[in-house]
Amino acid sequence: MDKNDHLMEAAISVFRSAAKILVFTGAGMSTESGIPDFRSPGGIWSKYDPSDFLYQKFISNETSREKYWKMSSEYYETMKNALPSSGHLAIKALEDMGRLLAVVTQNIDNLHQKAGTSLDKIIEIHGTAFSVSCLGCGKKYDRDLIEGRLRSAAIKVPACDACFGILKPDTISFGQAMPQGKVEESLRLARECDLCLVLGSSLVVYPAASIPVYAVEQGARLIIINRDETPLDGSADLVIHESVGVALPKIVESL
Repeated sequence: MDKNDHLMEAAISVFRSAAKILVFTGAGMSTESGIPDFRSPGGIWSKYDPSDFLYQKFISNETSREKYWKMSSEYYETMKNALPSSGHLAIKALEDMGRLLAVVTQNIDNLHQKAGTSLDKIIEIHGTAFSVSCLGCGKKYDRDLIEGRLRSAAIKVPACDACFGILKPDTISFGQAMPQGKVEESLRLARECDLCLVLGSSLVVYPAASIPVYAVEQGARLIIINRDETPLDGSADLVIHESVGVALPKIVESL
């Protein structure tokens, strides 16, 4: 029996004793569905300069908004057509077993919803790419409606129908405030869980990455499944350096 087999057996044992599992997911979940992440070679930031998309630039500069919508529309088309991975479906299976407390996700791609996880169990801490809001009056739009306008007319920067205000996808940009209600709810769940399961996150983006830290501080066990090392590996009960789509279904199937 090799090291990974021992780790899988140990993970199964921890899962069997867990009744309230808080799942925390990052970009590694999305890449397994064919969505490139932002930081890896060939990812979004290899084609664009991240500093162009600071929130303050977006709200103050028409040229920045044009660059933002060009990048965001390209990324949205990939997300829209993506399908959930075996890892997403394994999380849904945990819910069906009554073991899933919630999913806190850094991802904006709607894949947990596509996998069938209940909407009231999903906290999109970095927002969603599938809706758009006016920063002036707050009016919401379906993303496909706005994308249709960008494609069908000579429009590079859409504006609000109601107040002609600035429209922005409902994602959190660099320099933009985190959604306080979602952060507070995530921390409440971190206090309540008995197992925090980190899947496909590098755990370097804060304040989102503070949620697993807080769960450990409150006495929860921590399992990390990620291809690469993370800053929290030393605090985890178990670390499995493996694809989420390979490791998690094996664990869930054994329960």
